Amino acid sequence: MIYLDNAATTRMLPEAAETMQRYLNEEYGNPSAVYGLAMRSRAAVDHARDVLAASVGAEARGIYFTSGGTEADNWALQYALEHRCSVVTSTIEHHAVLESCRYLAGFGVRVTYVPPKEDGIVDPSDVEAAMSPDVGLVSVMTANNEIGTIQRVRDISRIAHRFGAVFHTDAVQAYGHIPIHVEHDGIDMMSVSAHKLHGPKGIGFLYIRPGIRLGSFLHGGAQERGRRAGTENTPAIAGFGKAAELMFGPSSPYGTMQERMKRECALRDYAMNRLEAYIPGARILGDRSHRLPGNISVLIPGADSEQLLIGLDMKGICASAGSACAAGSLDPSHVVTAVGVPYEDAFGALRLSLSFETTKEELDAAIDAVRELTERNRVK
Repeated sequence: MIYLDNAATTRMLPEAAETMQRYLNEEYGNPSAVYGLAMRSRAAVDHARDVLAASVGAEARGIYFTSGGTEADNWALQYALEHRCSVVTSTIEHHAVLESCRYLAGFGVRVTYVPPKEDGIVDPSDVEAAMSPDVGLVSVMTANNEIGTIQRVRDISRIAHRFGAVFHTDAVQAYGHIPIHVEHDGIDMMSVSAHKLHGPKGIGFLYIRPGIRLGSFLHGGAQERGRRAGTENTPAIAGFGKAAELMFGPSSPYGTMQERMKRECALRDYAMNRLEAYIPGARILGDRSHRLPGNISVLIPGADSEQLLIGLDMKGICASAGSACAAGSLDPSHVVTAVGVPYEDAFGALRLSLSFETTKEELDAAIDAVRELTERNRVK
């Protein structure tokens, strides 16, 4: 199997899986209890929180565990309801943000959507133009999950703060793949998910800058300092912490972040150039350099991405046409059409996403397969 869908999910590191097993089978205490078994679970939760906070330059008290990025986005957007303010976001956000905004609109919250330029990057000046005195929340993703473009988060957060608004970013695709520092980048709230970073599914966190007033998302017990009720998922939290230790550690067996970035950028650029040279009409979506190291998003006009994916799967190659959360939709990607691709051509979008395990030989095999399938199935 050639796995090129790491933007959808990554293979969990064996060390993270081993850590989870320990807290599933041996140290299974409820971290809210007071005896030794439980306190060891509490120590694991606290350690993971410290590791995750350090990875983004945050205080540990700002990390709140969630079931993943979707819950974190929903919780962050709740800020607009609680403060009765308007929201500014972009048209290329993940569905977890867009559908939350749609939900908010049903309660009378005004939402302004800022489109990206054709390179897939949201211009901060367009965000500024959308601001008004009633805007209390700006939410723009750190990096796009489909076309990989990295947004100018620091500039956008400064604009939000100048207008007195809180800035939230969905960093699910970016965390662990590019440097993020909540203080330097001016981030007030940030959503993260473990399974994009070789950690377990079903666990993530919402960073909430201390001092930001945001109520509980789940009501019940006093877990997560009274902001997110429910018994902590200790095995998943511990596995998340272990994955982050290895992905951010200076002496990791998987290389430093800078080493992984350099290698993946080189593979990405090689593959993008070969796709355009090898497949007639193919063009890369999104800015070529301001993009995630492992993201390759290519448009093949006249191709049918669904047929491509089925054909690739039959050859043992895993890829996608865009967000896994939109799989099954009859419409083309909202991200692809937002960057100016005509509706009829947008069905030919293909995403290959890499990890530290991806090889040049795997990319060559995938590109050869894409060319073969395109020649066979392309609409004339």
